[in-house]
Amino acid sequence: MTTKKSDWLFRLYLYVFLAYLLLPLIVMGGAAFNASRFPSVFPWVGFTLQWFVDLWNDTRLLNSFKNTVLVALAVVALSVPIGTAAAILINSLGGAMRSALYGLMVAPILTPGAVIGISTLLFWNTLAVPPGLHLAVLGQVSYIAAFVMLLVLARLQSFDRALEEAALDLGASHAMVLRRILLPHLYPALGAGAVIAFFQSIENFNITLFTRGPYDTMTVYVFSKVRSGITPTINALAVILITVTLLGALLVELRRRHADRRSAPASA
Repeated sequence: MTTKKSDWLFRLYLYVFLAYLLLPLIVMGGAAFNASRFPSVFPWVGFTLQWFVDLWNDTRLLNSFKNTVLVALAVVALSVPIGTAAAILINSLGGAMRSALYGLMVAPILTPGAVIGISTLLFWNTLAVPPGLHLAVLGQVSYIAAFVMLLVLARLQSFDRALEEAALDLGASHAMVLRRILLPHLYPALGAGAVIAFFQSIENFNITLFTRGPYDTMTVYVFSKVRSGITPTINALAVILITVTLLGALLVELRRRHADRRSAPASA
């Protein structure tokens, strides 16, 4: 009896949770196809794709999308090696030094983005570096590298240090141990860190707003559209982003199942 009651409560919680997450997205998606010039589902005026056409003809949006992708790729290129190096260094230390370095790396995650953005702008201005996308990259890397560090550090906990010591005893150099033993073990964490860094950069707003200079990114573009008056083109943009995200998640899941099926006969 107790089990049935707990199952019922769990299902109720699950349905409420999913409704809380999905209903706003469904309403927003419906507004993207409503012919009304206001971004709402009710009253339903009629089906239209005009808001997607307007979005495609928005040159500022296309430029902001290009800038967003360029910044995200640059953030990945810098965050992954910096976070990986920090994780390897922290893992090799002990005692108070390890705790101090770990705290320094994690601190930017706990710092408000506006503070990081303003401090990045002020610091580089003192060195006569003007704001722009390059400062947006540096500002984002200062805290996104910490996410990569945490992922790599977690992966390092399962690394057998005896393999490294055995390779060194057999005459391998430290560079060879890093390339042939340590990095292959870290590849899953490095891939996950790159994906997280990419999406963290795309959704970043606070740091980018202060450091971008005259350039727009997607989040800044959406913010400016909201300030000047919301139109259904924002809903159309959201539908495209959600669709791309769902297709990406579906592709990853299909590849995972395909890999499981290929490995199943070998493990059987």
